[in-house]
Amino acid sequence: MRKTREAPKLNKKIEQWIIEADIMSMQKAMECGETTSEQLVLIYLARIEQYDKELKSVLEINPDAVAIARALDYERNERGSRGRLHGIPLLLKDNIGTHDRTHTSAGSIALADWTPPEDSFLASKLRKAGAVLLGKTNMTEWANFMSPTMWAGYSSRGGLTLNPYGPGKLFVGGSSSGSASAVAANLVAGAIGTETSGSIISPSSQNCIVGIKPTVGLVSRSGIIPASVSQDTAGPMARTVSDAAIILGAMTGVDASDSATEASRDRYFQDYTSFLITDGLKDARIGIPRGYYRDLDEAGLAIMEAAIAVLRDRGATIIDPVKLPCEDEDASSNILQYEFKRVLNDYLSGLDATMPVHNLREVIQYNELHSDRALKYGKGTLEQLEKTSDSITDEVYAEQLDKSRGRARNRGIDYVIEQHGLDALLFAGNHGTDVAAKAGYPLITVPAGYAATGVVAPGGYITNGPHGVTFSGTAFSEPTLIKLAYGFEQATKIRFPPDLS
Repeated sequence: MRKTREAPKLNKKIEQWIIEADIMSMQKAMECGETTSEQLVLIYLARIEQYDKELKSVLEINPDAVAIARALDYERNERGSRGRLHGIPLLLKDNIGTHDRTHTSAGSIALADWTPPEDSFLASKLRKAGAVLLGKTNMTEWANFMSPTMWAGYSSRGGLTLNPYGPGKLFVGGSSSGSASAVAANLVAGAIGTETSGSIISPSSQNCIVGIKPTVGLVSRSGIIPASVSQDTAGPMARTVSDAAIILGAMTGVDASDSATEASRDRYFQDYTSFLITDGLKDARIGIPRGYYRDLDEAGLAIMEAAIAVLRDRGATIIDPVKLPCEDEDASSNILQYEFKRVLNDYLSGLDATMPVHNLREVIQYNELHSDRALKYGKGTLEQLEKTSDSITDEVYAEQLDKSRGRARNRGIDYVIEQHGLDALLFAGNHGTDVAAKAGYPLITVPAGYAATGVVAPGGYITNGPHGVTFSGTAFSEPTLIKLAYGFEQATKIRFPPDLS
């Protein structure tokens, strides 16, 4: 699946320049005739071939990517550019549906041959913006609803994705692991991940890149293999805040097939670059939720203190500490258990008759029949969801969902932001993603430092290495969060490429 055609002579200067190149630099180079989209695609394919055998971040290459890039180059010459993403190679997480010669499997061998009958709304938007959909990235299988012992970044279809800053040593994060690893290693200009709770923010933070988890409803989920109706969203993953903002603008819009997007009708932007303000931290009010810093080790806490100092130095008012009342409340619920089986069964029921699975029960049976490949880490979570989800009544679910959202909003993010007149909260990496997930609110993480020590993560990895800071806000506060994140990024310039030699 990863075969690339015999590449013509590549421009050695461009080969070196592409490492850490941002989208606007690529656009300028293409406009000036210094390179082409086809050349960018070929160089990225060559880098994937050279480096990804170990990282396993890219699951599948679009065999038509070179031809698509060539056609976009012709279009640029004949009619001009469509915009900032014209000719830019992007990778999509393997649960995002595309109607092309790649597949959409959520990492499962059961869906290894599945090609949706049409693009997801998101993929269609990116194509219209001129992006070259280079292929699919590996992910934690079924968005980490497979087994409690499964390592982050592992799928039966793609193996284990590794962190390029310490392959086999550092935690890669999940479940958008492949998207993060590929972007970090300069195997693509940018990527799309999805998040239910932490699945964009965690791997972005661990791989020294920028990740935006949008407000639920800002980006359509139709055509994406789902995990939750109340928390799922897709978002951009990139090396810079600017690139992430550019990609986000191409992803937004109201979709009749996803009712959640109706809430964004008068609140989305198709261009977020106007919020890239260098002194975006000036006069901002940022709260420090110390309760979410309790689990940080000494190195992680030092990174956060240094970040807070930068915020102050750049003119922000720091309110330290602030407390979310919901921190001390029991947040346990059956919401995801109720939703997962229902949304997945709904999606799988639409697969054509040639596919071997059409509901969760059949997925479990398929895995048992192919246990040598499918069950390296077991199927405990899937079995539990199959057995127990139907015992949760609609009334109990509705009550729990209302209570959970109210707690995360009215006794959480909205409460503390209103109480202190804040623009945002500052979390450490993926600490705090759960409250934002339950509220359906946005997050953006930015590289903040590199820790020499860390704590043991699932799979035995150590969470040292890259660490990010994460700005959190209320519904549809992406413009403010982008402004703050960009101001922090420009003041620190922490991001550096991994040594792949």
